[in-house]
Amino acid sequence: MDLMRKLYGTGLEVVLVSPRRFQEAQKAVVAVREQKVVVLQAQQMEPDLAQRTIDFVAGGVQAIEGQAERLDATTFLFAPALVQISQLKAQPE
Repeated sequence: MDLMRKLYGTGLEVVLVSPRRFQEAQKAVVAVREQKVVVLQAQQMEPDLAQRTIDFVAGGVQAIEGQAERLDATTFLFAPALVQISQLKAQPE
């Protein structure tokens, strides 16, 4: 943990991005390139534009070896390679 703080300050930052226009999607890619975790919420966009935006960000993040996780139909989590994304599974009762 000390190495992470030396490299990245006090810790990782999570950025919420809610674009209304496609041109705003680049902010999400830049944030991941800057080692920030991005939650992209595209529900304010028309469905076709939202899909185009999500595809653009996913491609940009993949190009910088980041990762993506779909949270729901219009919400995605994008993270740099140094962040491990894991999912807690519910225990059967």
